[in-house]
Amino acid sequence: MLNNDVLRSVRYMLDVNDAKLAEIIALSGKSVTSAELEPLLKKEDEDGFIACDDELMAHFLDGLVYFKRGKDDSRPAQPFELPMTNNMVLKKLRVAFELKEDDMHAIMQSVDFPVSKPEMSALFRKFGHSNYRTCGDQFLRNFLKGLTLRERPQATAE
Repeated sequence: MLNNDVLRSVRYMLDVNDAKLAEIIALSGKSVTSAELEPLLKKEDEDGFIACDDELMAHFLDGLVYFKRGKDDSRPAQPFELPMTNNMVLKKLRVAFELKEDDMHAIMQSVDFPVSKPEMSALFRKFGHSNYRTCGDQFLRNFLKGLTLRERPQATAE
């Protein structure tokens, strides 16, 4: 899934403007302006679209964790794993929104995309593990949709 799609989805889910999105990214130590974010939030077929690179996505997701949960200055920041994969995006979202296994299943159930416990846990395994499973675009798209339903129920009812 394109990093831009994740960025747009989470921005909508949190109901924040470009300036607040820039603040969230800044929490992880990367400075970006609202004007720099504007082309990243456009759809692929719009004029001026620029693809969001993996480094910016990693900063955004770390900033999101700090935004939602707070920053623990007693611990050093974790190094980024690049390139960003759907599995890493899923892991960061799970941490940021403090989701347990039951929450994850409920989110997927809410969008009529049920997943078994072994399937779900396989997505969070380390790459190379015998039970590791790659997170597909459809899974991540449905997860973001379900998480939006959970975080912004009033907006989805309209």
